[in-house]
Amino acid sequence: MFEGPLDCLRKTIQREGFYGLYRGLSSPLVGAMLENSALFVGYAQGQKLIRRFLRREHESENKELLPELTLPELCLAGGFSGIAAAFVLTPIELIKCKLQVQEARIYESTISNESHPRRFKGPLSIVSHTLKHEGLVGFYRGNLPTLFREIGGGAAWFGAYEATCRWFIARKQKHERPSEPLTKSSLGAGQLMLAGALGGMSYNFILFPADVIKSQMQTEVHGSNRSIVQISRELYVAEGIRGFYRGCGITMAKSAPTSAIIFFTHETLTRYFTSAY
Repeated sequence: MFEGPLDCLRKTIQREGFYGLYRGLSSPLVGAMLENSALFVGYAQGQKLIRRFLRREHESENKELLPELTLPELCLAGGFSGIAAAFVLTPIELIKCKLQVQEARIYESTISNESHPRRFKGPLSIVSHTLKHEGLVGFYRGNLPTLFREIGGGAAWFGAYEATCRWFIARKQKHERPSEPLTKSSLGAGQLMLAGALGGMSYNFILFPADVIKSQMQTEVHGSNRSIVQISRELYVAEGIRGFYRGCGITMAKSAPTSAIIFFTHETLTRYFTSAY
């Protein structure tokens, strides 16, 4: 249907206007709020569990007195955050994917002069249809690859961010030589945003094949239940490794600025509330 991101952009605007670029916006908008909340809460809880059960440390009201977790431990906490995110995100992404793919199929049918009726009017229509035909379990179609993506993605997201921040801190410590060790609070907006951008790109590149498989599972018609192995085999036969990374470039381009803003906002709010109390 589309030769690439720019071709998709051009054809979408031609057929649907500028509004077409925001097809299915409400679902990912809600999903982004819930996902990021689950990720950061899960990340904090993951660190607490690591300190309690792996390090056998006693909780302290003053977090600055606690020794820093190692980078592998932070990656483990990031993976833990993905479990909560996957549970929240799977139903929301199912709704988003169905809306977007429906529009693509309608567009494809106009090119081939075929008729493809619009089954879903919006998110609530998909919710009603899924409950009626598949029950609650239908909202968790594709949950396993989403879980893989979020666990690995959470580890990569937080891991790359923390590693970059530590690199900036070590570099600043070396050049400025302060009397006390520096912390993340010494980093500026540009450094935090760059670290967040690298985290977002790492998350999407490493786990992108799981996202492709998840989207295929969620957009199948009712009654078609291909397994992860079946979808993977068919994708590889049809397009090779490239099929698992279709759309990866535009997704990484999207994730860099969004993750930069997310981490910068989180650190800014953390500093504000820490100083306020």
